[in-house]
Amino acid sequence: MAAFTSNLMSPSHLACQALAPTRVSGLKMVSFSNSGRSNLPLSFRRLQVSCAAKPETVDKVCGIVRKQLALKDDIAVTGESKFASLGADSLDTVEIVMGLEEEFGITVEEESAQSIATVQDAADLIEKLCEKNSA
Repeated sequence: MAAFTSNLMSPSHLACQALAPTRVSGLKMVSFSNSGRSNLPLSFRRLQVSCAAKPETVDKVCGIVRKQLALKDDIAVTGESKFASLGADSLDTVEIVMGLEEEFGITVEEESAQSIATVQDAADLIEKLCEKNSA
């Protein structure tokens, strides 16, 4: 049994390896190498690209979140910060969204607001809505 387990864990049996993310013109590209294997799930065979919001947008969102939650200066707020980890409850999240709508002159639909969990999620949604409004 031990030999079987060690064979499963050997590098030659890994189905896929994530390559280091690369930023190109504001896009974060993540690619996967399947080492010639075709039995990978479809989600591992696709190249995944996500748009990252401008740093200025993320900074503005961080400021709004910090203000709405009355966070002390020693608490770090970054794009990866989750609202729940910062102590936000559902009412706080609604107030954050309202603050974002006011600051950026946008309207966030309820379905979209429910999908926001991090500062980066909010910043990405804001840029998407601002782009949509300017088109």
